[in-house]
Amino acid sequence: MKNSNKLIAHILISLMTVWSISCSSGDDPSDNSNNGNPTEEPIYPSGLTLQISKVGSDSENPNGDGSGLIQCVASADDAVKYGFRFGNGTEMESLDGTMEFTYTSPGTNQYTVYVYAYSATDHSVNTSQTITLYVDDTYELVWSDEFDVDGAPDSSKWGYNIGTGQNGWGNNESQYYTNRPENAIVENGMLKITAKRENYLGSEFTSARMLTKDKYEFTYGKLEIRAKLPSGGGTWPALWLLGANIDEVSWPACGETDIMEHVGNNEGFVQSAIHTPSSFGNTTNLGGQTIGDVTSQFHVYELEWTPEKMVFSVDGNVHYTYQPANKNDQTWPFDLDQFIIMNVAIGGNLGGTIDPEFMEGTMEVDYVRVYQ
Repeated sequence: MKNSNKLIAHILISLMTVWSISCSSGDDPSDNSNNGNPTEEPIYPSGLTLQISKVGSDSENPNGDGSGLIQCVASADDAVKYGFRFGNGTEMESLDGTMEFTYTSPGTNQYTVYVYAYSATDHSVNTSQTITLYVDDTYELVWSDEFDVDGAPDSSKWGYNIGTGQNGWGNNESQYYTNRPENAIVENGMLKITAKRENYLGSEFTSARMLTKDKYEFTYGKLEIRAKLPSGGGTWPALWLLGANIDEVSWPACGETDIMEHVGNNEGFVQSAIHTPSSFGNTTNLGGQTIGDVTSQFHVYELEWTPEKMVFSVDGNVHYTYQPANKNDQTWPFDLDQFIIMNVAIGGNLGGTIDPEFMEGTMEVDYVRVYQ
């Protein structure tokens, strides 16, 4: 029994020694001696300042000269880059803390400009400044076609898509597009795009699709098109824009802006829509209004396009505004040039069933005007 007690005591002492060594070597959380990848100490920029100058601001014009241009200078110790937010959904990055930005919403508006200073460890601090800025809402006419010369449309301004396109121009449309005077002609101060029922190169219908690609392309501004629309089940007239970089990035990455679409099978309802990588085809970005006399009277279809938003209206009555909260290449491919398209399609995904009694329908266009 005495030897057994000694043996037990010896075992207990050994276990206590092992436990003591184990605890002393690894239980102190502040001991990084065995950590091969110690946590990087965060660096926070300090002393962040932001200076904003409104171009043209003076005692008589305290809110700027109407250009909407501001110049920002941010500075902070230990900052390697800066991020600016301009209070209208636009975000931009600068390495040196300097930035110019132009607001385009007309009138006198207040904006809160935020700047974020980032360190080498990507930790940040921020500050902000609220400004009151005046933007002149006077647009100047920069391009137009008044269609005041009879005959073929002006070839210096308009080209054509010809044929049936792939899968009916991607929409299962039924017409063959031509550049013949039967389908596109200027008469008595009006452009007339006519869709006709006729057998032509394997198609049962013809029409025209005119575009300014490689002739006139623009970024931002106000576009007005005064037009009277065709009637008849299956007609699908459209006034719209496509990104000028479509050949490089394809659709929908180039962006599509439908200013006006009308379906003869739902006469009187006109709609506008946006197609981007985030929503295209059966897009969720659309809106419209009902106007009872679109096939018998002229109306002005308008787009106001700024870096902040796109506003669609008929005769000044707004029916849709596209202004995504986060602007990126998925939601806003609209900071590059686009070109104008006017066409009358027949049938297709939106045009629907073609009235068997339909023979022809004409979209008359009084003018196309771009203001900036």
